[in-house]
Amino acid sequence: MSGLRILFVVRPSSVHSARWINQIAGCGWDLHVFAASEGTWHPDFQNATGYSLASRTSDGTDKMFRARRLWPLPLGADRVKMVASRLPQGWSSRAAWLARVIRWLKPDIVHSLEFQQAGYLTLEARSVWKGRFPTWVVSNWGSDIYLYGPLSEHVAKIKGILAACDYYASECHRDIGLAREYGFTKTTLPVLPVAGGFQLEYLKQYRQPGPTSARRVIALKGYQHWAGRALVGLRALEQCADQIKAGGYSVAVYSADYDVRIAAERMALQTGISLEILPQAAHEEVLRLHGKSRVSIGLSISDGLSTSALEALVMGAFPVQSNTSCLTELVKDGETALMVPAEDPIEVAAAIRHALSDDAMVDHAAELNLRLAAERLDYSVIQPQVVQIYERIAAEIKPQPAS
Repeated sequence: MSGLRILFVVRPSSVHSARWINQIAGCGWDLHVFAASEGTWHPDFQNATGYSLASRTSDGTDKMFRARRLWPLPLGADRVKMVASRLPQGWSSRAAWLARVIRWLKPDIVHSLEFQQAGYLTLEARSVWKGRFPTWVVSNWGSDIYLYGPLSEHVAKIKGILAACDYYASECHRDIGLAREYGFTKTTLPVLPVAGGFQLEYLKQYRQPGPTSARRVIALKGYQHWAGRALVGLRALEQCADQIKAGGYSVAVYSADYDVRIAAERMALQTGISLEILPQAAHEEVLRLHGKSRVSIGLSISDGLSTSALEALVMGAFPVQSNTSCLTELVKDGETALMVPAEDPIEVAAAIRHALSDDAMVDHAAELNLRLAAERLDYSVIQPQVVQIYERIAAEIKPQPAS
């Protein structure tokens, strides 16, 4: 369908947003991206035009990505705030700028990629809109509804989005049910990973040859914040120190926050466990790590499908994942993954011991998970479905009345 114009509202630094949009970059459509927050554009954005108040283009961004500042001067974020404070109230808000861009571009589709920044911002822009707003698609990511839905600060906004949007996308069936509970009555889109599909053939180069049981690395996701519980993982690993050292294993903590790095080094000093810390691991570095790991641990009090868990199973690592993730919709607990409470180091330690001692389980899981990945997670499977989503929406758009 030629001539389709789509405006995405995104976090500019999000690799997930870039990967999702890139799936339709070759369709010949007119793609635009509005920054829901400040920050550097992720280098993987391509074949689109980006709009922001002050965001910079990251080194290495594809030349086909055209980043445009909405302000006439190349001001930094602090200067933008200073200038904005002197303008009439409402004139300089990010929502007002988004509304102006929508009015100028006249997109067929506005697609907000996640709720708490992109979704809330689009809802605010829509609230000041006069006339009929373009067809609005909202994607639920991770904890957007599962964690934030019941919270007093968020519930009205979430209900507002679900009442106003035309299409709702989610990466798991759990969140479709929650959206219905919060009042969504319109069209749900196919359940697909927020970051799109994996280039499985390309990723073979990052997988260590041989069975998963022969690998001697344990990977831990290092997030410790509003949702991440890496410190629980470290306590669990400490309880397994005897088995880890006896088996010749090392621990690699990736994307590690500052507090986690301190705790990890102290744990290693006290237990003698061999440790590697990857504070800000690049995407391919994380994939390579999972490709040599026997076990991958990811703990959070709330999550969606969990991209890091998908990366683990795609690369042959055995997932030990918190049961707040809807990874349960893809794996079989006790067979292809172990689902654990996010804040119980004793249960997590028991799962780690199980995964380190049962060679047959982790090897069989790797076979089943790779088959699952080929059938449901490969780029060649996901990408055509994403294209079909936009073709379907475009076909269902009602013509605007003549002005």
